[in-house]
Amino acid sequence: MRPTGALHLGNYHGALKNWTELQYEYDCYFFIADYHALTTGYEDTRQIESDTWQIVIDWLAAGLNPAVATLFIQSRVPEHAELHLLLSMITPLGWLERVPTYKDQQEQLKEKDLATYGFLGYPLLQSADILLYRPMYVPVGEDQVAHVEITREIARRFNFIYGREPDFEARVGRAVKNLGAKNAALYAELRRRYQEQGEEEALERAQRLLDGNSRLTLADRERLLGNLEGSGRTILPEPDVLLTATPKVTGLDGRKMSKSYGNTIGLREDPDSVAAKLRTMQTDPARVRRSDPGDPEKCPVWDLHGLYSGDDVKGWVQQGCRSAGIGCLECKKPLIERVVEEVSGMRQRAQEYEDNPELVRGIIAEGCEKAGAVAGQTLDDVKQAMGLSYR
Repeated sequence: MRPTGALHLGNYHGALKNWTELQYEYDCYFFIADYHALTTGYEDTRQIESDTWQIVIDWLAAGLNPAVATLFIQSRVPEHAELHLLLSMITPLGWLERVPTYKDQQEQLKEKDLATYGFLGYPLLQSADILLYRPMYVPVGEDQVAHVEITREIARRFNFIYGREPDFEARVGRAVKNLGAKNAALYAELRRRYQEQGEEEALERAQRLLDGNSRLTLADRERLLGNLEGSGRTILPEPDVLLTATPKVTGLDGRKMSKSYGNTIGLREDPDSVAAKLRTMQTDPARVRRSDPGDPEKCPVWDLHGLYSGDDVKGWVQQGCRSAGIGCLECKKPLIERVVEEVSGMRQRAQEYEDNPELVRGIIAEGCEKAGAVAGQTLDDVKQAMGLSYR
């Protein structure tokens, strides 16, 4: 997430809540994208530092667990910037210009001077952010699939250019011996069946054979995978999309909840302020009087009931609204209770971290160290492939 101010319920339900679940299923990396904040907000950076720490506290209050996930700040892991630079040497300009959000954001942010390389190159920086950790998956909504696809294309281009080492066959031969005699023979047979007969089952069995072999280094495993598929060494694996549910969170005015619209409810907002905002939230515009029947499908409040209310409450709202049996304030009451409860819980959990900033800084320092170790290994492999290792 970019540090552009306090998080709101749209950020929570759109991404953060999903992250808190994914962290127990996968080895996850979450970072504050402060470099990305500069791509559109480079003229005024006074709030970046404070906003960054506030977002970390929001994350911790929402349930991100530093004991199972890695939390860090992008600029504190310099490999992000270095890999971005190295990838820029091989990325065609046209690839960046065709990213759908490039022209869309220029149109939406006309008041800003975005004729900069930083703005043009932000999808490449995003690709570096991803590829640095050689992930299996990138959890995104459908609107972000194009960004993952350009990442895959960049990884593919990099591997095509640099993946074939001068002594590739010799290194493969040594790696095969490390499998042990029995597994080496099985690997050779499965490779032959896949390459000569196209047996997908043989490919899958060979991949499992390599995945489960503790004698192989990561580099040798990648060489054997490349040899298996008839290519070279995969230095930067192509990540897959992990499509995640990203519900539209309706703001106070009926549009998507967004800071730019000024229609948000803060993740840690004062409960009285939250209740006041929801009481005056826009409802079905056709329901002018209390006696007029309404249509929940045309009411922004109903969208929030979809996130916060159970089937019993939603049934009560549908029947009561359509028959004019309940008024809009009555409809909002159970919703207000649930949202205030959630926000109050966030505020309470956040207070521990607000009162102990050194604890927060320690969590991030540890996360930066863990991220840096993984990123450093990837960058070493990239530089070696590009002839920049100087060993």
